[in-house]
Amino acid sequence: MNEEQWPGEKRIAATEQDELGSEEPDAEGDSATEEEELSEAEAESESEPVPPEELDEKAEQRRDGDTPVPEGAPAEEDELPRLRPPGHAPGELSIPDGYTVVTGSSDGGRRAVGIVVSRFNGEVTNRLLESALDELELAGVARETVTVVQVPGAFELPLGAMALAKTRRFACIVALGCVIRGETPHFDYVAGEAASGLQLAALETGIPVSFGVLTLESAEQADERVGKGAEAVRTGLEMADLFSQLRANATA
Repeated sequence: MNEEQWPGEKRIAATEQDELGSEEPDAEGDSATEEEELSEAEAESESEPVPPEELDEKAEQRRDGDTPVPEGAPAEEDELPRLRPPGHAPGELSIPDGYTVVTGSSDGGRRAVGIVVSRFNGEVTNRLLESALDELELAGVARETVTVVQVPGAFELPLGAMALAKTRRFACIVALGCVIRGETPHFDYVAGEAASGLQLAALETGIPVSFGVLTLESAEQADERVGKGAEAVRTGLEMADLFSQLRANATA
């Protein structure tokens, strides 16, 4: 053994080196510690009480699939099915007392109805027909008393209506069609002839023919006007009842 080195010196040096190495920061350990500290901070922030007004605001925003509920939205119990308005069109007449008044009703009980509908622009006329048939059921007209006749287009509607009216089997005829304006005057001729022809069919036969033909500038306008089918049904039934009363009064 010499003065520069004594027994156990190497073992002590190795122990000191291990202690120094254990004190060096570990990158992965530090990141894990930071995540734990963040989690604890978030937990503390979540544990803090939230003001009631903020809770109400969050609940309002999360209701119905995170979609804010619009102001004035009706309650579910208030959402009732709409009923059809009485009569075929809005408006009333004021007739002084003392006069005999005859008015028709759109009640369709025990009445036969003929419908003539054009296939042209069928995406619209199909919806008109659906509206008309639904209205007939609401009016109490039995399905077996309804006859539907298809024609190629609006121009052929008057001839179809005339053929139905001349059978004398129907209380009224409902004409359904659709004419959409294009780049040529074709629209004006077809729409005008359809209207005058249907009027002529009614005048010559004495059978009410209601006008359920849409005259549109574009196909998009049909969405708000397909109810014309139901309106035409109410008009036809009202005129049929009016005619029936007039005949009854004439023979009384």
